[in-house]
Amino acid sequence: MIEFKNIVKKYKNKEVLADLSFQINTGDFVAIIGASGCGKTTTLKMINRLIEPTAGKVFIDGEDIGEKDVIKLRRNMGYVIQQTGLFPHMTVKDNIEIIPKATHMTPEDIKARTCELMEMVGLNCDEFLNRYPTELSGGQQQRVGVARAFATNPDIILMDEPLSALDPITRAGLQDELIDLQSKFRKTIVFVTHDMDEAIKIADKICIMDKGHIIQYDTPENILKYPANEFVLQFVGSKRIWTSPQFIKARDILLENAVSTTANSSLFGCLEKMRSTQVDSLLVVDAKTKRMEGVIYAEQILREKDLSLKAKEVMKKDFVSIGPEDNILEVLRIVQQNKMSSIPVVDENGRLSGIITKSSLITTLSQQYITEEEA
Repeated sequence: MIEFKNIVKKYKNKEVLADLSFQINTGDFVAIIGASGCGKTTTLKMINRLIEPTAGKVFIDGEDIGEKDVIKLRRNMGYVIQQTGLFPHMTVKDNIEIIPKATHMTPEDIKARTCELMEMVGLNCDEFLNRYPTELSGGQQQRVGVARAFATNPDIILMDEPLSALDPITRAGLQDELIDLQSKFRKTIVFVTHDMDEAIKIADKICIMDKGHIIQYDTPENILKYPANEFVLQFVGSKRIWTSPQFIKARDILLENAVSTTANSSLFGCLEKMRSTQVDSLLVVDAKTKRMEGVIYAEQILREKDLSLKAKEVMKKDFVSIGPEDNILEVLRIVQQNKMSSIPVVDENGRLSGIITKSSLITTLSQQYITEEEA
């Protein structure tokens, strides 16, 4: 875990960081974002002591990094910057191997590790190892930079706007590769960016900064749904949630007061309840546990001659449902696939959480088209 405690950084009379305190959990991918001059790169460089704090301390796994040997500290971290930081007079092979050689790895281990890293970032060893950086595209150079950052298998990787100079297609591809690498290796990655779309796409948590202060530090989902203040709302954009619909969950849009009945209710009683509530189906729920047992439709009841029968004798038990964490895209797919007018939301224990109807879906989807003035 990386912990910032009451960090202050001043240059002469200018305060760049003001009493900064937050934690980055082990294995998290954290994006630090903000406008130019907000202090995000300064914060990143505190971790490998490229910049020392004026006051306060940074801890890694409970140890004050100010008391550690700075060379050893940096050798145990990967570092990737916007301009790749590759040495132009050295081959790809030499660039990747420069840190492993300094850590006294055996030549055999270094060679094997280098090829492993090249494969990891999608570059062929035979084709690229003996090339120079100037013989590579921007995306290929950045891949080599990432490979070098992983060379000593560090627990912490620092990335300072590593993809900002790339074209959109190459950038999107490398973002996907970073997500894939993180899913496999679970490093602690601190990633500075000025692009909110990028932060939302790749990060587990986002730290939004302004004028040396942390304005909000939370998951992408919570930042999109619950911006801390007007600054975050303006920075994120009020409609940005619609560019990331995977964060809109069933639990966000369900109707809690679903019309329900019990298994022992008579068909006559069920039909009357449908008429009074103007619905064409009822969710059958256990009164005590709230576990959902089935669905009964008006058309089923109308086919029956004996309305004294119990709901449990007629109800459909193999009903389609969704979970509270299913996103709106999945909900739409299931509703369309099954041609449903409504769908129950059932938690992992089988308890009814609520219901999503076509009307509530349309109401939710229409929000993306409402202008600020209309809202």
